Amino acid sequence: MATRKQSIYPYLLVAPALLLVLCVVFFPVMKAIIMSFQTYDLRRPNSIAFCGLGNYIKAFNDALFWNSLFKTVLWVAFGVGLQFIFGFVLAVLLNQHFLGRGFVRAISLIPWVTPGVLIGLMWRWMYDGNYGVINAILTKLHIISGNIPFLAQTSTSFPSVIITIIWQGIPFFALMILAGLQGIPRELYEAAEVDGANGIQKLFKVTIPCIKNSILISLLLRIIWVANSVDVIFNMTEGGPAYSTQTLSVYVFNKAQALDLGYSSAMAILLALVLCSVAIPYLVKTFREEDQ
Repeated sequence: MATRKQSIYPYLLVAPALLLVLCVVFFPVMKAIIMSFQTYDLRRPNSIAFCGLGNYIKAFNDALFWNSLFKTVLWVAFGVGLQFIFGFVLAVLLNQHFLGRGFVRAISLIPWVTPGVLIGLMWRWMYDGNYGVINAILTKLHIISGNIPFLAQTSTSFPSVIITIIWQGIPFFALMILAGLQGIPRELYEAAEVDGANGIQKLFKVTIPCIKNSILISLLLRIIWVANSVDVIFNMTEGGPAYSTQTLSVYVFNKAQALDLGYSSAMAILLALVLCSVAIPYLVKTFREEDQ
């Protein structure tokens, strides 16, 4: 009897957390899946009905859906890729001993702890074509001769929001990679130096292999976060001009705002499937390595 109570006891401890996950995650996801198979438009509540794969077929025939998906790929590739490169360099620098290192580490976290809504609004004013600080700096440096409406023209709007998301995400990679760097034994570098390894060789033969898992999990998390990001783009451009900055998550948000919840749910499910196709191979590989 005592053994049976001991076997039940751990489940009782995790039960509240499981109930919370069910309420916060599982039920909303199931509701979204159900709505994706319905003509769930709150502007016409009397017309809500089951439509099968109608919303998914509509998405595959929607040019804006494919354009938004392509923008999402570019958004993630350039945004996360450059975040990682600059974050890695920052982590290596912060891992060195220098005067004021603690202060530099603290201020480097400012972009990461700043709310996305505030970041979007702040950079929107900085990019302003009339009195934005970026135009003022570029003019004083004689790089441009006249103000550029960065967020009002299709040629510069998307690069502008990518620069913003890069600025926001650098501290995340720096923090994650720095934690990995500090866990590398100094003896490995000393052994590499004895073998005649230079800085580049130590980087690729010692540093990167030792923090490989930290890099992979950081990339995976950031890819998911950036792909789902709405706040920065929406507060800067709302997906415009002419859908030039509309990623799939922003398109889903705009459709949901228009009360077309059935179609927005279908696109959200498709985005989730795309992200799962990125995450699942890594998770399978991780579980296989743990079993070996």
